Amino acid sequence: MLVTPKVNIAKTSWLLSSFLSVFLLGSSVKAATIANWHFDSNRNHLNFTTDENVQPKVQLLANPTRLVIDLPGVNLGYPQVSQKVGLVTKEVRIQQLNADTTRILITLAPGYTFDPAQVKLQEQSPNSWSLQLPQPIRLAISQPITPEVATNQSSTTPTVTDSNLFAGVVPMHSSMKVLEPQIKTLMARYGFLKTGMFFLDLDTGDYLDIGGDRVFPAASTIKLPILIAFFQDLDAGKVTLDEMLTMRRDLVTNGSGVMQYQRVGKKYTALETINKMVTISDNTATNMIIDRLGGAARLNQRFRSWGLKDTVIRHLLADLRGTNTTSSQDMARVLALLVNDKLVSSTSKEQALDILRRTTIHTLLPAGLGKGAVIANKTGDIGFLIGDAGFVTMPSGKRYLAAIFVKRPYKDVRGRDFIRQVSHLVYDYLNQPNPVATVNSPDSATR
Repeated sequence: MLVTPKVNIAKTSWLLSSFLSVFLLGSSVKAATIANWHFDSNRNHLNFTTDENVQPKVQLLANPTRLVIDLPGVNLGYPQVSQKVGLVTKEVRIQQLNADTTRILITLAPGYTFDPAQVKLQEQSPNSWSLQLPQPIRLAISQPITPEVATNQSSTTPTVTDSNLFAGVVPMHSSMKVLEPQIKTLMARYGFLKTGMFFLDLDTGDYLDIGGDRVFPAASTIKLPILIAFFQDLDAGKVTLDEMLTMRRDLVTNGSGVMQYQRVGKKYTALETINKMVTISDNTATNMIIDRLGGAARLNQRFRSWGLKDTVIRHLLADLRGTNTTSSQDMARVLALLVNDKLVSSTSKEQALDILRRTTIHTLLPAGLGKGAVIANKTGDIGFLIGDAGFVTMPSGKRYLAAIFVKRPYKDVRGRDFIRQVSHLVYDYLNQPNPVATVNSPDSATR
């Protein structure tokens, strides 16, 4: 029997009491339809909106644990839809329960549950709600619980460990098995190119990894981790945005940028310098920031502390011979740590992303995105090597990481065309309502 607890229901939020169903009180509900819904597995967060006022009813069911959100008076208007999530939070499903009710069902793997006191439903408006879930916890059981197991899969209860997390923060799910053959067909057409790429859906944990650990010359993508290192020092009080940096002769270099054409000894604020370093990829500005942060050796040590295995500064810019190195996985790792607030404060994160969104070269990853997509990215080009790494937000709210490098015949435009086509294929794949890999079982790897 379901019991309605005595609770004070604030206008904006309430907590789910232990294994009880909570009924929100209000006026009668009009017939409504689901306008949109979105589950962010990285944050354990659900948003849903209807075109009329709703009164959700929430309950927690056991064996296996399922969080049920019923929407009385809401008509789904389309067939049942499910989103595969991961190892522990298995699935989010939305379906028509009966003629008058739409149901959203969040299912955990056997052996796991939520602390119901930590489940928080928040009213954004009368027809828009958000549901914040806590991290799932293991049940204390005397007998082992056998999870649902597909043929040839392990019979152990799934657990989330660091080996299932990309950069220690993003739960890995399944490789994009449907997309991978399309990418490899494209690679065969451009067989004279050498490439490595890594893409990661931050909402589902699905990923595309083709040579993501291959080491390439970093070119100007090295400016991405340098930018984040600057904001780390800003948060620590070691640098300020308005401090003046002097353009010394030993830091002036050729290649991209305009500062090289100014008189030696000219002063710039640190903010102006990091902006030029990223937005117009100014090499002289980069050398000034490397110098201000203590030099290449100290930055390399910091990169290693972030878990970057391949990212090394061996030479000041312009490094036209390609001695500075990185990999697609390393670039994606930096971005994953950044967007998950693991390297810098939220304020510094937003400042860094704002700078990255204002880069002026849009011929690589940005060229393959759909209308309305936003990318915060940094490109690199030293003639025989081009690369791009970015954080993409789609109009639907879906977010993913993208990183790709291509070795090509010197300045061959076909390298650029290849990156654009890869970007387009990945974007179209992730732009499906709920892209799901053909393999149901997670095949994640340590990243």
